Amino acid sequence: MARTKAVLQPDLVLITWSRNPLVSGSARRIVSSRVIGSSQPCTASLAPGTLLVTALACLLDNDIGFKIVFRKKTSSISGYLLLQRQR
Repeated sequence: MARTKAVLQPDLVLITWSRNPLVSGSARRIVSSRVIGSSQPCTASLAPGTLLVTALACLLDNDIGFKIVFRKKTSSISGYLLLQRQR
């Protein structure tokens, strides 16, 4: 009988973000995030209120291996991103 191996599933990170509408050019901040799998070592940078640019710098680091697979602006001050990492 042949052995079968479980296929490792990708890690997914969904981030919703928004800007302060009262301050033009304000930075994008994380409103919420959801992780399926693991976001290590970037978990702390995904907290609500933190800068999106900081989280993306960590997640998109070549050693971490995440890639943006979908992004959408829902208005001029908000949007979301989906990142995926193959294990």
